[in-house]
Amino acid sequence: MAKIRWLGHAAFEIKMDGKTILIDPWVTGNPLAPVKREELCADLIIVTHEHGDHGFEDAVEIAKRCNATFVSIYEIASKAGELGVKNTVGMNVGGPSEIAGFKVALTTAVHSGTSNPVGVVIIGKELTVYHAGDTGLFGDMKLIGEIYRPDVALLPIGSHFTMGPVEAAYATMLINPRVVIPMHYKTFPVLVQSAYHFTEEVKRRAPNVKVVVLEPGESYEL
Repeated sequence: MAKIRWLGHAAFEIKMDGKTILIDPWVTGNPLAPVKREELCADLIIVTHEHGDHGFEDAVEIAKRCNATFVSIYEIASKAGELGVKNTVGMNVGGPSEIAGFKVALTTAVHSGTSNPVGVVIIGKELTVYHAGDTGLFGDMKLIGEIYRPDVALLPIGSHFTMGPVEAAYATMLINPRVVIPMHYKTFPVLVQSAYHFTEEVKRRAPNVKVVVLEPGESYEL
């Protein structure tokens, strides 16, 4: 059985296939984080981009302590290596690679950054998860859904910097996962503070998709 735990903002801990994956593990300075950096360990850590609220520094320190494999866009992975991470994999948007027992593919994300922001698809034996990273809505989300058929989509709904509730609900319709979990909201006052509007929009646009709203620290098993 796989388990997905929300660590607040865009940070997730995923346990599947007997391993632990961290995505965008921003916990130091995250007002919603239910754990401290020292409490986290992983086999695989993925960072979607280098903005401070996506955990590059936390990811580097966890990777060094736990000897985890660090995956990101090429420039960010190279920087992690320069900071002492032993196992780094620098990728680009394209097809999947075999990493730490999973297939990992970086996807387009419409956002800003010092290097190319991305989303990520992680394909395991138990589950396929799509973490969209920070992104606006784009039509090729339909292709991500058709090619990878994710069981779970982790989508930002906070607006201002990413999709808002309406755009994220439309993305849910395009991707058509079994389950969608909202993220990147209520962390700061400028963001959307509730998942209610998103949940209602998904009911209207993609009624076959189950919406799972987590509180920071809560997990969902499937």
